[in-house]
Order: sequence, then structure tokens, then C-alpha cells
Amino acid sequence: MSRSSRILGLGHHAPGRKVANAEIENNLGLEPGWIERRTGIRSRFWATDEDTLSGLAAQAGDMALANAGIDRADVGLLLLATSTPDHLLPPSAPLVAHRLGLSRSGAIDLTGACAGFIYALMFADGFTRLHGRPALVIAANILSRRINPAERASAVLFADAAGAVVIGPCEDDDRGILGASVDSDGSRYGLIQIPAGGSNRPFHDGLDIEQTRMTITDGREVFSKAVEMMTACSQEALGAALLKPQEINRFVPHQANARIFDAVGRNLGIADHAIVKSIAEYGNSSAATIPLSLSLANQNEPFRAGEKILLAAAGAGLSGGALVVGI
Repeated sequence: MSRSSRILGLGHHAPGRKVANAEIENNLGLEPGWIERRTGIRSRFWATDEDTLSGLAAQAGDMALANAGIDRADVGLLLLATSTPDHLLPPSAPLVAHRLGLSRSGAIDLTGACAGFIYALMFADGFTRLHGRPALVIAANILSRRINPAERASAVLFADAAGAVVIGPCEDDDRGILGASVDSDGSRYGLIQIPAGGSNRPFHDGLDIEQTRMTITDGREVFSKAVEMMTACSQEALGAALLKPQEINRFVPHQANARIFDAVGRNLGIADHAIVKSIAEYGNSSAATIPLSLSLANQNEPFRAGEKILLAAAGAGLSGGALVVGI
């Protein structure tokens, strides 16, 4: 067994169609600037007809593997965090692994909504420690095809993107996951959902199209519960890592809404300049936002050995979590 794991490579990909707020504001009859004031979003990327979820995921994974500089035959596991797979069956991860040339890798999807990357990275860390082999974690979503264009709460937020992280075995206790906390609240199960498509309400002819699209039933409660869960999980993860918030070099939250992660940052006492933000240009791509933000941040200012970063997310389910990671 390895004592720890560490980040070896980062990657991201967004589709080619950039959608500015004005297009959505015009469709919804909103005044100019309404979306940015309430969400922090100026634009987002939406898939074209030619884009597939597995294609976006493979692009981000390819970048991360190239960045890691490892032999692809060494990768032992691919975890794909997504709420919008190519098909309900089979999982999309084996196709992504095939496209990436991962000839000796297990591959499976994880449906953890906005917190999916947190869970996937935690599981991959366990695999890498146990087997001493690198793992690839990808989070990807095409949410534009699940937006209800007439529902303001969801139409203004969601985007399409993919982000990826390669981790590998390490013997340095100061690297990899130093502290973790996960949580759920099934009493708020229906706050964010796509009602149809599961076994309770399968797709069939004559199904109301609205049942196949994203809906947010109470935006204010989503806001308050997300802030509460992300704050509590972050505090627990920091405690497990024996670190104070002020010792975190960069806080990389799920980019749900700028007001949410700004509130979490204030609750934790993390300075605004330490919060990594990608929401203005990329919107909310659910689980993909954290690895996307990590990759963009690394391009802008490469992570340095010894940095401590905090990751936190909460979303549909409700499900959330936080990780403290040493670089």
C-alpha cells in the first residue's frame, strides 16, 4: 500500500458555443445585468449537436494525462462523475477509457450531482493507496440539454464542461487528501431534480417534456442548505487535516452561484483573494466545476509543492462534501 496519493496532472474542456447572458435574459424577459447580479455568471458554454458527454470527458482526460506525463497503460481506474451520461445504460466511463487508450483500467460512472467530483476523488485516492496505481478522475456534464428554458431558477445557471485530475501513489504524508468530510440530507431530496428518466417514472411516449428537464423547486432553500452543508463539511475536513482556514492557500468551491461560495468563504474566514472562481466565464456545470477550476487555476498560476487547497461542494440529493488536499 502507498501512504498517500498526489495530483499528477490536470485538464479541462468546454464545448465551442459560448452563450452570453443577453441571449438568456432576452428569452426570459429579464433586464440586462439581472443574471450577473444574482449569480456572478457572465457567460457559459453549451454543447453543439455534435458534442457528446463522452467526447467532452475524453478531451479533458486527454489533457490531464498529457499533463501528468505518465504511461497510459499504468492507469488502473477511471471514475467519471456525471449526471448526464450518453445513455442510461451502459455507463459512459468504459467508452471514455477506450477513447483515451487506457488498456488496463477499470471504468465506471458515479452519479453524485454537484458533489460527484468530491466523492470520485476520495474513492480514487483509496484505490491508488491500496493498489499503488494512478487513477483518472473526470467530471463532465451536458446540462444545456436538461435545462427548462422557461424556468428562470435553472435556465440562468447551468452549463456544459469537463474537468479531469490524474492522481498517483506517493509516500509523502503532506500530499494528497489530508482531511475529508461528506454529508447528505435526503429530507431535501426534491429541491433539485429531473423528475423523469429513472425507474419511478421511465421515459415513454406521451410523457410531458417538462418532466425530463431540470427543476429547482425552492431556490432560497437551495442557497441556504448549500451554504450550510459546504461550510460544515469544510470545517470538519479542516479539522481532520489539523489545519486552520487561514492556512489554506486556495479554496476551490463548486461554482454553483457566486453568492453561495462567497458566503461559505466568509463563514470559514478565508480571504476572497484565495477563492478560485471560474463561474463568471463558465457558469455552473455541476460536478465539473471543481476540476475545471483546478485546471484553469493551474494554468494561470501553477500549483506549488506544499500548497494546501480546500475543495467543497453541495448539490442535488442533497449531497455534499469537502476535501483538504496537499499539493
